[in-house]
Amino acid sequence: MSNYKIKNKKVSPTGGDLEGAKLIGPFTQILPLAGLSLKGAITDDRLQVIPNGGVLVENALVVEVGDFEELRNATREAEIEEITGHQVLLPGFVDCHTHLCFAGDRSKDYALRIAGKSYLEIAKAGGGIWDSVVQTRQASKEDLVRLLLQRIDRHSKDGVTTIEIKSGYGLKVEEELKQLCAIKLAAASCTVDLITTCLAAHILPRGFLGTASEQLEHIVNDLLPMVKNENLASRVDIFIEENAFNTTDATDYLRVAKQLGFDVTVHADQFTTGGSGVAVNVGAVSADHLEASGEKEIKLLAESNTVAVALPGSSLGLGMDFAPARKLLSAGACLAIASDWNPGSAPMGDLLMQAAVLSAYEKLTIAEVFAALTFRAAKALNLHDRGSLEKGKLADFQAYPCKDYREILYYQGKLKPERVWKLSEPLI
Repeated sequence: MSNYKIKNKKVSPTGGDLEGAKLIGPFTQILPLAGLSLKGAITDDRLQVIPNGGVLVENALVVEVGDFEELRNATREAEIEEITGHQVLLPGFVDCHTHLCFAGDRSKDYALRIAGKSYLEIAKAGGGIWDSVVQTRQASKEDLVRLLLQRIDRHSKDGVTTIEIKSGYGLKVEEELKQLCAIKLAAASCTVDLITTCLAAHILPRGFLGTASEQLEHIVNDLLPMVKNENLASRVDIFIEENAFNTTDATDYLRVAKQLGFDVTVHADQFTTGGSGVAVNVGAVSADHLEASGEKEIKLLAESNTVAVALPGSSLGLGMDFAPARKLLSAGACLAIASDWNPGSAPMGDLLMQAAVLSAYEKLTIAEVFAALTFRAAKALNLHDRGSLEKGKLADFQAYPCKDYREILYYQGKLKPERVWKLSEPLI
């Protein structure tokens, strides 16, 4: 049975005229996540917890968060969306690193990994990213849109209201454009926000006879201008690794991408170090992966404005160490957590479960995890209008069927939101 109902009535004690506004509540607890720092460690005593709270929204934005009865008594004309039963409200999650636009699977790769083969060994033998490239190239644009919308629907039901999605399984101009166009079509058909990133610099395509720098020059000259002119992506990414692109070529490429008006991000320090240094040097909005990051890289990131993005799903899928999340936070870095949902290293795609497991292993507070999934993840996408429940922010939020916010991580991803709102309208 639904735990909320809408009463189409006007409330008119004292207060201002809010014709068209809506008051949602009461919630057992609301965690606005407002007023918390963008960088460094956060103790749980910093969390504001509003009991019996309500959210006043208007024009898809938050107007005020506070005691439900006080808001109702101070509001003259607002629709009431009444919540019954115990519900804990959080901002909607922001998944700032995914590869959701793909076809096929890599179950064969997974079988080889758990039998002892390494990620790089599998890639050299013809599996890995290239396998996904082949399967995605074989799919039509319509197939990619259909598959993408299915994954978006599942993610939104798990409380994710903003999703970053990369290309990178095309690796030639027409195929990268097919992926990017599929993401754009999906964005027009779904309610959640999709943030598109061009990852044409994923790996070198098979059969390419030139150097890595020549491939990057080809992308700069023949793809990125079309991406920019057709508004297919606002961001550019590159994979810096021994089987992908080196630090020198990547630095030049990212600087040119910034000159073209793109935000830039980096697949950094997954197996070897060097990528995070590039990210910091070029002023990337984020450096993602970081499983191999050591003290030098942690210090660099902590002293920069580049967001460190941990991808625990990849660690789980590959059976490798997690990013040093605790050390990054303790050093003063801005830490976000993303799912890395992809067909190879992170096929599970359950953002909350991954974050809960990471928090147990890395000893992250509840405040640090929720920050990493909301406003700090938004910062990794250069978005400043979401991730907390405060005046003027997007009315994106989710409600969990429990009495205490601590239960959400306690159940390690098995407790799912019962209600999700995007721009103040219910998704589920």
